[in-house]
Order: sequence, then C-alpha cells, then structure tokens
Amino acid sequence: MAAVPNGVRASSLGVHWIKSRHSNAEGNCVEVAALAEGGVALRNSRDPHGPALVYTPAELAAFLAGAKDGEFDHLL
Repeated sequence: MAAVPNGVRASSLGVHWIKSRHSNAEGNCVEVAALAEGGVALRNSRDPHGPALVYTPAELAAFLAGAKDGEFDHLL
C-alpha cells in the first residue's frame, strides 16, 4: 500500500466521500473514503478542504471492533 500522508488536504484526494446516515442536520459528521492505495481516509464534513486522517484497513478494523464492543461509550 503506497502511503498517503496524514494531514493531506482532503479535497485533493479525488475520492468519493461517504457520510453516515446517522449524521445530524448540524453537520457534526465524519466522512470516510476508500483510497486506491488500500487505505481509508477520514475527514470532518464541516471542513471538506481541511486535513484528512489516513488509516490502514487493519487500523480501522481494530477501531471499529472496539466501537462495536462499546470500548468508547464512556466518551459520549
């Protein structure tokens, strides 16, 4: 997987961004996009030209598994 650096301008990636259907009208959303190199990018929907955080599929899978198991519920 070729590395796309963290903090790259999200709008420069040329990808299709996906927003959760659970997003609210105030725009408090995180959007995700699959990268051609195999990674996954995340951005703040309120700042579409701002920085993107880039993760490997394994990193994102570990985070999602923890979220599904409730490991981060205390943050809400």
